[in-house]
Amino acid sequence: MIIVKLGGSVFSDKSGEPENFRENVVRSIAGEIKDFYPEEDFIVVHGGGSFGHPYAKEYRIREGLLGLSEDALFWRKKGFSLTHHAMLRANMKIVEAFIDVGIPAVSVSSSSVFLMDSDRVVYGDVEPVRKLIETGFVPVLFGDVAVDLARGVDILSGDQIVTYLTKLFRPRKVIFLMSVDGIYDGKPGEGTLLFELSPDEIDNLIKRLAGSAGTDVTGGIINKLREAKEIARFAEVWFVNGLVPGRLSGAIRGDGFGTRIVP
Repeated sequence: MIIVKLGGSVFSDKSGEPENFRENVVRSIAGEIKDFYPEEDFIVVHGGGSFGHPYAKEYRIREGLLGLSEDALFWRKKGFSLTHHAMLRANMKIVEAFIDVGIPAVSVSSSSVFLMDSDRVVYGDVEPVRKLIETGFVPVLFGDVAVDLARGVDILSGDQIVTYLTKLFRPRKVIFLMSVDGIYDGKPGEGTLLFELSPDEIDNLIKRLAGSAGTDVTGGIINKLREAKEIARFAEVWFVNGLVPGRLSGAIRGDGFGTRIVP
């Protein structure tokens, strides 16, 4: 099994108009997955991109529901709903693109599967995901809003979902598709691309990158590295450029161009 994380900066332009969608890019990625399916099982998890992030930021979902007045509570709940429905629209477009190239992709709504507690996933009802895979489908989950037992609501990042699924399904590879060539030891374009990274090196890299990397409501590259360190306990991890055709295929084969983290 391989888990593919489709970054929001790959299927959309985060700095562009809300809910813009790079259909040709997604169809290309789906086509590369099709080259290995059904001999290989896949789970796809995608981020928010230009869909969920604007609402999550505007309504300050990360601040939760505690201590709010009645009006503020309704406002935040409204933002929760708007963020979720924006993510459903993104998910629909991605699933449709996969189906169009011949992959039986099936949407799985993350907010209906996972519970959080103090910013971490503490429960996931993944048995339907398991059964979908056993039946030959490709489940497509997504970063979403979720109920948080301590804070009321929170943002559930696609990266956290990938970590949780990795622990349960033990895939042989986890591949992060980004809008840059991999992990750099500084800002992309200024630092040096790291072709191989060990889990033990990640903490020092995070310290060097803190304050220099772009961030979003889910924590940006710093959060990805923290999750990758955890994931690498169970699977080989790749960070590759999802905007460049062939990079995903290379990572699946093992001869790809990007950053490889070995358990």
